[in-house]
Formats: sequence, structure tokens, C-alpha cells
Amino acid sequence: MDPTAAVSPESFSLVHQILHADWVVKLVMAGLAMASLWSWTVIIDKTFRFGRLNREANRFEDAVSSGRSLEEVAAEAGERPRHALPRMLQSALREWRDARSKGGAEGAQAAFLIQRIDRMLDTIIARESQEVENGLSILAIVATSSPFIGLFGTVWGIMSAFQSIAIQKNTNLAVVAPAIAEALFATAIGLVAAIPAYIAFNAFSSKAGKYSARLEGFADDLSTAIQRRLAEKV
Repeated sequence: MDPTAAVSPESFSLVHQILHADWVVKLVMAGLAMASLWSWTVIIDKTFRFGRLNREANRFEDAVSSGRSLEEVAAEAGERPRHALPRMLQSALREWRDARSKGGAEGAQAAFLIQRIDRMLDTIIARESQEVENGLSILAIVATSSPFIGLFGTVWGIMSAFQSIAIQKNTNLAVVAPAIAEALFATAIGLVAAIPAYIAFNAFSSKAGKYSARLEGFADDLSTAIQRRLAEKV
């Protein structure tokens, strides 16, 4: 058979390259496709989650700065708020009420009260920060490993191309061009999976850091408000 007869523009189409690739290259392509789908699931989820968290934080901070009492704002948030800011406020006020009911909000007891509130707020911030960072490790894994997995598929495909040269004893480019194209397609899929994951990982890491800093700022303001109440009482 003339080696050039089997080669046509359709031989270099994406569907043809996938269907006629070596089984190892097919496995590489399938794995990279699943990794890309996995990363895009995380990207979409994080996009909506960060948007919702920041919108709720904006509304709650506006309510706190509206001039109403902290107790009123905390009660308006409900018994079990999902957002971290109202939970932080309710926890701090709960400690404040408990200390007042026991008559331990003066002197050294007041200092211990501030320490308890600070530790409690730090715990909430740590848990919330960990929750918003969930899934970022997936993006990091896809971003760092996909190019190498795609490169492995490329190397394997090129090895198959050289085997075709040895078997057919024909160095015509038409013999090896389809196999080389299939091999390079594996690298292309690896980059397609890695680039969005890499960009999203950096973007969401920055957003997670800013959100944690926002929680820490609110905790500092809340601690200052409690200290002001203690000073007014004294």
C-alpha cells in the first residue's frame, strides 16, 4: 500500500486522532479530559461561592455599621447563620452575656474575657479559611501534573511513530505524520487542562487570602467593641 494514500486532511482531525491513537495515548487523553472536567467543576463552584460569601459579608457589614445595636444585628441573622461574620458576632456576644451574668467582666476577669473571645474568633476564622480553600489543592495538582502527563503521551506516541518507520522500513513523512500528530495532541490536551487550573489556583488563592484578612479585620473590630463596652462599664 502506498503510504501517502492513507493520509488525508481528515487524518489530522481531532476525532480521527483520538480514535486512531495508541491505547496508551488514549488513556492519557481520557485522564487529562477527566482532570480538566474536575478542575472546571472546582472553578465554577469557587466562582459562585466567593461571590456569595462576599455579597453576604457586604450586607452584614453594612448592617453592623448602620448604627443599630450589635445585639439587634446578631438576632436578625438567625439562630444558625451560615456565614462566618454573624457567627463571630453571636459567639462574642454570648461570651459577653455569660461574663456579665456571672459578674466577671471587671479587672482581670475582663482581660480573660477578651482572651477567650479572641481565641474563639481565631478558631472560627481558621475553620472558615480552611473551608474556602478546599478544592484549591485539586487545581494545584491538575496545573502541575497535566503537562507532564501529556508529555508522557507525546513521548509514547513518538516511540510508536519510530516503530512504524522500523516496521514499514519507510522514512516517508506520511508514514509517521499521523502518529506524531496524535502524540502532540496529548501534549496539547495537557496544556488545555493545566492552564485554566493554574490561572484559577492563583486567582482563588488570592481571593481566599483576602477573605481571611476580611474576617480577621472584623474580628479585630469586634474585639475592640467589646473592650469599649468593658471600659464604659468601668
